[in-house]
Amino acid sequence: MAGSTDQHLDLQTDRDVLTTRVLDAPRERVFRAWTDPGLLARWWGPAGFTNSFQAFDPRPGGPWNFTMRGPDGTHFENESVFIEVLAPERIVFDHVSTPPFRVIVTFEAEGPRTRLGFCMRFRTAAECEAVKGFALQGNEQTFDRLAALLAEG
Repeated sequence: MAGSTDQHLDLQTDRDVLTTRVLDAPRERVFRAWTDPGLLARWWGPAGFTNSFQAFDPRPGGPWNFTMRGPDGTHFENESVFIEVLAPERIVFDHVSTPPFRVIVTFEAEGPRTRLGFCMRFRTAAECEAVKGFALQGNEQTFDRLAALLAEG
């Protein structure tokens, strides 16, 4: 998907699914949980999901290919390409599997905590609306899992 990476996520459009979360960890540590494949595989996805990564290269043009397994055993193949990785401020990647969308992740320091912004930007409002209901719930569960990982220390 072409276009800017939109640093300010408060400009939500009808093509966006936006989730924010304040996490009890410094942003460098939160950023590492996103860029260390061993950590990321432990928390990525809704409750009950597991991951296996086939490729993970968090730099512009780098691939992120993985399989998510749902609690019922269903496999979900995912292919993404990193667009921007600016430590410890922002990660942008394009999810090129169906449905395609751009993800913009921001990490803002709030003292010892981090405000995480997570925006899924779809090509059209209709594509966004089709997944918004389960995407919002899935994102909340995903970030619950991230918070639990960060609480481990």
